[in-house]
Amino acid sequence: MAKTIGSKRNRGPLALLSFNLFIVMVGIGLVIPILPFYVEKFNANAQTLGALVAVFAFMQFLFAPIWGRLSDRIGRKPLITIGLVGFAIAEFIFAFAVGLWMLFLSRILAGVFGSALMPTAMAYVSDVTDEDNRGQGMGILGAAMGLGIVIGPGIGGWLAEINLSYPFIFAGIAASIAAIVSVIILPESYPKEKRTFDPNEKRENRFVVMKNAVMSPVGFLLVLVFIMSFGLANFQSIFSYYALERYGYGPQEVGIIILIIGIIGTVVQGVGVGRATKIFGEEKVVTGSLLLSALGFVIMTFATNFVGVLITTAVFFVGNSMLRPSLNSLISKLAGERQGTVMGLNNSFLSLGNVAGPLLAGTLFEWNIHIPYFFGAFIMLVGLVATKVWISKKQKRALVN
Repeated sequence: MAKTIGSKRNRGPLALLSFNLFIVMVGIGLVIPILPFYVEKFNANAQTLGALVAVFAFMQFLFAPIWGRLSDRIGRKPLITIGLVGFAIAEFIFAFAVGLWMLFLSRILAGVFGSALMPTAMAYVSDVTDEDNRGQGMGILGAAMGLGIVIGPGIGGWLAEINLSYPFIFAGIAASIAAIVSVIILPESYPKEKRTFDPNEKRENRFVVMKNAVMSPVGFLLVLVFIMSFGLANFQSIFSYYALERYGYGPQEVGIIILIIGIIGTVVQGVGVGRATKIFGEEKVVTGSLLLSALGFVIMTFATNFVGVLITTAVFFVGNSMLRPSLNSLISKLAGERQGTVMGLNNSFLSLGNVAGPLLAGTLFEWNIHIPYFFGAFIMLVGLVATKVWISKKQKRALVN
């Protein structure tokens, strides 16, 4: 019997996975409005704040493939549980930190264990869905992640009014509950007979592995993952500065905009992606999303009032929200029996974009406040052209074979 999203057998695990990712993204999102105030307790500056953000993404970049490969060996459930437990520990360390070194330890652990959960969850979806419904499954996970990022800052801001440590305690407790529920309820999706283990497997340098991955059948799609992540990180990292510099917006106005576009993105991922991929196919959705993202970057610079800013940022966010699950679905179809390994690499390229995007955007912003968005549009258009070429070559190879 074909694996479908709507079957009773798969509906529960997908709902639980979505909840798990939601919890982790809430934990990540609630840091956004609090971190600058929290690090002030330790007499830290903006440079230290940037390092705390970067080290989280860099740990994800390094460890995601390791966890993904391990999930192909021992199954998905243990990795999902380990990821939640480790993430919970990281949040508690941050909440009760007594020195700056504990903040860095917390962010390192959060990046390491968060990277265990996300690619394994995507591999889990690939295990329990068929190719026709995979885009919808990825869209549901993406929606859960988007909703967590949207709700996280709101929860963090509210709890921080009581005590700056409370948001991190909340995230730690929520992740602990999710881990316990996963141990008790979540079924294993990857049977033992399919698992791969080669005791003589050569362990290569992470960058060598990524270089080899770029040369593989899924290589181009992994590059697209980097482009997508770079563009979103570019936008998110400087949006508040851009809004302040150009429009004089404070945290409240920026928060409202992020909330609204986040809800729009969540709806698009949860409902629109599955329908669009079934009607048009992943390849057309990917090219359309790249074009929409590039357009959004450009028209942001022409907005003159609050409504204009809201509409133009929403255009970009819809494009990016459509792009991620469509790419994940395409990648999973080419991954074959190595879902965990490939999804781990996927997360590494995603994390690398999350590291590079803010670093470059910050530098470009110092030159001119509009340049980061124009450069983001340029990168998206490069990705669009490259995707068109890739699709054309793929179709030619299919005709030859």
